[in-house]
Amino acid sequence: MSSVPSVSKPSDAGSGVIAIANTRSAFVNIRTGPGVNYQDVGDILDNSLVVYYPATQTQDEWVWVEQRGIRGWVFAGVVTFVQAVGTVPSNDEVTTPYDGKIALWHWKGTSVPETSIEQLVANIKSRTPNVKQIWVKTSDGVNWMGDFDDTDSNLAISGPESVDKWVEILEANDMEFHAWCVPQGLDVPREAALINAVCQRPGVKSMILDIEPYAGFWQGGRQPIRPFMLEIRKAIGNRFHIGMSMDPRPWHYDSIFPEEWAPFINSVHPQTYWFTFRRDVDEVIDEVYNTWRPYGKPIIPALQGDSPVLDQQQAHTISTQKYGAKGLSWWRYGVISQWSAVNTAIELTSSPADPVSEPVDNFTDEVIILPNQPGFRNGTYGDKYRFLSRENTWGWEYLYIDTSRTTSKVWAEWKTTLPQSGRYEISAFIPNRKATTTRARYKVHGIVGTDTEVVIDINQNRNRNTWVALGIFDLDKSQPNAGRVFLNDITGERDAYIAFDAIRFRRIVTVQPGDNPTPDPDPTEPTNPPSGGNGTIVNGVYVADGYDSPVGTAAERAGGRIWPSGWLDASPFGRLYFVGTPSEAYHTGADLNFGTPYADLGMPVYACASGVVTFAARLSVWGNVIIIRHDPLFQPSGSVLYSRYGHVQNMQVSVGERVTRGQQISEIGNAFGRFVPHLHFDLSPTTRLETHPSDWPGRDYSRLIQNYIDPLQWIARNRP
Repeated sequence: MSSVPSVSKPSDAGSGVIAIANTRSAFVNIRTGPGVNYQDVGDILDNSLVVYYPATQTQDEWVWVEQRGIRGWVFAGVVTFVQAVGTVPSNDEVTTPYDGKIALWHWKGTSVPETSIEQLVANIKSRTPNVKQIWVKTSDGVNWMGDFDDTDSNLAISGPESVDKWVEILEANDMEFHAWCVPQGLDVPREAALINAVCQRPGVKSMILDIEPYAGFWQGGRQPIRPFMLEIRKAIGNRFHIGMSMDPRPWHYDSIFPEEWAPFINSVHPQTYWFTFRRDVDEVIDEVYNTWRPYGKPIIPALQGDSPVLDQQQAHTISTQKYGAKGLSWWRYGVISQWSAVNTAIELTSSPADPVSEPVDNFTDEVIILPNQPGFRNGTYGDKYRFLSRENTWGWEYLYIDTSRTTSKVWAEWKTTLPQSGRYEISAFIPNRKATTTRARYKVHGIVGTDTEVVIDINQNRNRNTWVALGIFDLDKSQPNAGRVFLNDITGERDAYIAFDAIRFRRIVTVQPGDNPTPDPDPTEPTNPPSGGNGTIVNGVYVADGYDSPVGTAAERAGGRIWPSGWLDASPFGRLYFVGTPSEAYHTGADLNFGTPYADLGMPVYACASGVVTFAARLSVWGNVIIIRHDPLFQPSGSVLYSRYGHVQNMQVSVGERVTRGQQISEIGNAFGRFVPHLHFDLSPTTRLETHPSDWPGRDYSRLIQNYIDPLQWIARNRP
């Protein structure tokens, strides 16, 4: 720690400016004085809100910055401050029913654990008091949504009376009812009649039409659009607000005939699902506005609520403070596991320099059930075994079969002994092949407070090589059916495949603001790290106690050198190597070698910090790769990083396994003869490696420093 005295905020600092910090790297340091010799007291993440003081900038480009209670100096040469536009509409702007509001999409009753509207509303208010609108699906084609709900609960929308009940309960809780539906354009009079019946009910604030270029959505083509919308406007008038939601990617723009909808639509709600698209948050939001801003309608982005919370926070800031979105919605209630970003108010009611007082939701215990492994059962209805199997790109075997329209041929069940009772996110892994159904019907059993199953339809065809959340459920481990997931092959489709892959259970622990971050007193509980492990639990959440080198003996890893004696980094972070060849690239981490060539083949590789394995499989070019999502550093609100270990052999961990700092996970390999033996080791403070295990920025230096950090510097700063 530096002993250089700190430098306070100048007396002539002038007025602060609320701005978005666009950092060259994933984050930049805040220091106690204007220079690298001063103490590092915090970090500013890319695309986060700050207050900076332009008048304080020194000749060597240091400037005073404040963010959420942390104040100090930042080097302006590595960050650009873009003044926030805010979201307060001027008098000449078009107003919408969504201005200043946060909304949650609700799909259907059988997709959530609640059995009544009252229970659902109470849970939403307790988790996100800033949410003031619920967007409820009312119809699909010529059917009320209740026809797909398979439930007698009052959550189902089966007619105008159901709408009235929703409106009454929401209004009693100071919330608004907004409707949404999926028109198909195949029976204009009947579909319009259902929509009109909803829009004409007192208390219904708007209707959003979900228009997408996929099977099961708008199928009528161009011709029926104007007759359909004229039928609706004739009944409800021109003052009632109608929005349109769509897949916003530019190559889908023309496929929904936007010019035909334009005379009848008041706002657009682009499905800004960066995590599903496997792309960066800012890239997708920029594309949304570049594509749809010329349409001339107010844009109220629909953001992805089941994505990592850091992504959600970026999406909120970019949408509201860069592009001035006056309202936001989140897809969808039932799959959102972390609520702090969803609950963030839209208006800048206080300075970003104010301390954060929001609860923090963390994932802790994690269990993954793989096909044909303990906890998995499957069978057939008949004598012939009809399942087929193959290996997915994440390294394990899964089952698949062609879909059935009406009669099931096969079934599968995933069941585990839960580590503890609590709130769990349950997700299904969707492989990249033989998963083309649009309606895999997963059924979750044993949910606290209900005797019925929750049925979730997942479009496997739109989700590949990724985990898809089935929902968030309260589970009691003492109940025999707690968390049981069932799936069969009935989808109502022809010529499609359904995959039966892994199921993941992740327990969620909410840490309230002000909780003292001290270790839990009893390290002998079953959910704590194994005896002798290097990790701890703070307020029920696993946290990392620091980072070490992934190589060397235990004594060497605890010693004064980051890379132990005898170990060399042949390709340090950020260095351009293979210069002049087609493989020329900036290096994302460290290439660690020991001794003479081939001397390190088979030497052990260790986890650099505690966490959970998210990937362990063979990749082309790379050979075997292990990726670990590390626990928050030191406390539940600490930094979460991903580490990658490339070219390894004899992998000793699998996906979903909890590891501790210093635990052996593999050996140094040579990518099956492709390279001279060494360990490729890198660290990412973003979620890039969650969905792109083989990510390689190549010559794109800006993408390199946005997604990777120097492992040598990070470990030096964060030793146990």
